[in-house]
Amino acid sequence: MTTTEVISAIARKTGIDRNDIRKTVEGLLQVIEDAVIDNHRVHFSGFGSFYKKKRAKKIGRNLNTNTAIVVEEHYIPYFNHSKFFAEKVKNA
Repeated sequence: MTTTEVISAIARKTGIDRNDIRKTVEGLLQVIEDAVIDNHRVHFSGFGSFYKKKRAKKIGRNLNTNTAIVVEEHYIPYFNHSKFFAEKVKNA
């Protein structure tokens, strides 16, 4: 689903104006993004957690030139689903 499809689905289920939902969804995503960047975990009970995860320095390979390259230590955004959410998806 795209963001537009999510907004439309919420509007159909709740009857709330699409523009209000769009602002709310965009605001929620911005809050999650800012929190993860600031090294905070965002947890939704029964759904999962968003946080940043550290990747260690490693040796990679440039496949075009077949040479080794160093991939420096860096952070990636990460989502860890809850057991309840995983169970719902599994049984659907």
